[in-house]
Amino acid sequence: MIRAVLETHTGADARLRCRGELVPAAIGAGGIRILKQEGDLATPSGVLPLRRVLYRADRVAPPACALPVEPLAPHDGWCDDPTHPDYNRPVTLPHPARHERMWRDDDVYNIVIVLGYNDSPPVRGRGSAIFLHLQAPDGRPTEGCIALRESDLRRLLAAGLTEIAVPEIDLPIGT
Repeated sequence: MIRAVLETHTGADARLRCRGELVPAAIGAGGIRILKQEGDLATPSGVLPLRRVLYRADRVAPPACALPVEPLAPHDGWCDDPTHPDYNRPVTLPHPARHERMWRDDDVYNIVIVLGYNDSPPVRGRGSAIFLHLQAPDGRPTEGCIALRESDLRRLLAAGLTEIAVPEIDLPIGT
């Protein structure tokens, strides 16, 4: 089991510490929240286990790792509607409730790892679709996920990364 620890001082300078290495990261535009709520753009605090890896087989090779690895398909989605029974679960598109498309036009979900947050069982309104995924080229914050450069993500997965510890603090961006 390999744990990475998210470090941040202002929310704008996030990085992961893993095996003595510091890796630049992007976190949610809303900072870190102990009491995460749907739509607050915050990254939840706590220990987030890596559940499984999804990837765009039409764009990238699967990453080497010990986690279950599955290719994404154009009909893959994730329900982010707290009023629907599928809340914070993968869904097949089209889907009647509000959802996120996993087959994105940009590259940030070319490799996406499902993080164990609010999933056992999901509590409506506590946040959904919290992933570890690829960082946008401009390094912008995420909508609550953790994002890394592809080379760093592949290296950490190959080394056996199994969980990320996010500090249990309320840290709004800009503080």
